[in-house]
Amino acid sequence: MFTLQELLLFALASLVLVLTPGPNMVYCVSRSLTQGPRAGLLSLGGVVLGFAVHLLAASLGLTALLLAVPLAFDAIRIAGTLYLLWMAWQAVKPGGAAPFQTRALPHDGPRKLFAMGFMTNVLNPKVAMFYLSFFPQFLHPERGHWLLQCLALGAIQIAVSGGVNALLVVGAGRVSRFLNRSPRWIAAQRWLMGTVLVALALRLLTERKTPA
Repeated sequence: MFTLQELLLFALASLVLVLTPGPNMVYCVSRSLTQGPRAGLLSLGGVVLGFAVHLLAASLGLTALLLAVPLAFDAIRIAGTLYLLWMAWQAVKPGGAAPFQTRALPHDGPRKLFAMGFMTNVLNPKVAMFYLSFFPQFLHPERGHWLLQCLALGAIQIAVSGGVNALLVVGAGRVSRFLNRSPRWIAAQRWLMGTVLVALALRLLTERKTPA
């Protein structure tokens, strides 16, 4: 279905993208800093489940649309390009978000931690938009099995995101102190993210694929 090179490229892109600060990372890291790594991991468990919900919904919707309207592939490709460019601007614009911008949170029990992590992700429309804009770069209409392709890519993205965020949650204290003392690293992360997003947007816009 996918070549090894394609899978490695997708995994690398997912790795860079997961390092972008967003509601999920900020929430999990904040939980870890205020209530300990265990709380952060419980919150992350809810976030991962939220990813699975978004993935299933996006995969089913994208598959149904592309099967019903083959020309929709180009429309989604162009819309995805614009969305990725917008994300790139959000990363590099003056005053843009930086990693580990945490906030104090009240102490909650395990069930609420998991539920809040889940709701933080499920109610974030940017996650669904990410799937819809990111997946078409790696889908191959000529190979068929739209749904299986989407689910395979989503499984890789969730594994990378979950693994990286788990490491960040466990080491939140040290990483936060290091980044807060190193504004150059924060700036470098933002510009690296912006560069990757622009590259992905250009790849999505220029690559031609044969509809199924």
